[in-house]
Amino acid sequence: MRGPTGVPAAGAGAAVATAGPGPVVGPAPALDAELAAGLAVLQGGRHVTVTPELIPALRQSHLALRAADEEALRRGGAYAVEDRTVPGPAGEPDVTVLVCSPAVLRAPAPAVYYVHDGGMIAGDRRSGMTGVLDLAEPHGMVVVSVEHRLAPEHPDPAPVEDCYAGLVWTADHADELGIDPDRILLMGVSAGGGLAAGVALLARDRGGPQPWAQLLGCPMLDDRNDTVSSLQMRGVGVWDHGSNHTGWQALLGERRGGPDVSPYAAPARATDLSGLPPAFIDVGSVETFRDEAVQYASRLWQAGGQAELHVWPGGFHAFDSTMPQAALSQAMTRARADWVRRLVTA
Repeated sequence: MRGPTGVPAAGAGAAVATAGPGPVVGPAPALDAELAAGLAVLQGGRHVTVTPELIPALRQSHLALRAADEEALRRGGAYAVEDRTVPGPAGEPDVTVLVCSPAVLRAPAPAVYYVHDGGMIAGDRRSGMTGVLDLAEPHGMVVVSVEHRLAPEHPDPAPVEDCYAGLVWTADHADELGIDPDRILLMGVSAGGGLAAGVALLARDRGGPQPWAQLLGCPMLDDRNDTVSSLQMRGVGVWDHGSNHTGWQALLGERRGGPDVSPYAAPARATDLSGLPPAFIDVGSVETFRDEAVQYASRLWQAGGQAELHVWPGGFHAFDSTMPQAALSQAMTRARADWVRRLVTA
């Protein structure tokens, strides 16, 4: 989740006391030195927790960061870009998707079905598209980016159902789009990573289109917000414990943290992770989502599935998009690109 957030000094944070039995929660791990220095310059060392009152400001920051320029999306003529309005969930509004097709399309082509970031409360179909196209272009992949409704105006299940409806449309129109329906990579970052994981579960349980694989970047998976890493990030880093509470509360309201939360909204709640597509999961060591991402990968393995997991030491949430030239960001970008290359060429 990118937005009006702040930065602690490397190694900032004291041990966090926990009520009752449970693990001892130490201070947050130290930030990577290059990332810490860059963020200190960019954000002035000021920490901001996203509260409900800051949601409008967060949405404005996403508009400023997105790849909104059509020429940037076309990548010098390499891609044709089109907005499409497609059927939404039954009885609900239509959904808008952004379709980016290679100018020289070698159909049937592999595709990326992308779900944007934004903490469930911000972002749109153009958010994060630069990185997605960087992954797709070397392999001639079509990209379909879905714009889902945002909380709190549209709480669960609206966002995940919108994303699933867009996947169904993409698979059903594979011939028209020049896509191989058996090679649709489901990708999401941050909140989009959680929604992508939810879509994979929905597709399995409804017998819908089965994604080829899933790329979950620093995914937002657990509404309970009670892992060690989430507690370490109280007032620390980017998208801290309090910001995470704001996002989940907007999506789920009073159900957040209780017994009635759907695994499609919070995939960490799923009791069965069998039968899911192979996954690539990455996360920073200095972020709220660290432990839920690690646990999700472990549970995929325990269910007999495939997962490649990267925990980037000293990385804060979405550091690769905030500081793409940093050495750690470059390593993270290469790891994602290598995984996609192996997937496409297997």
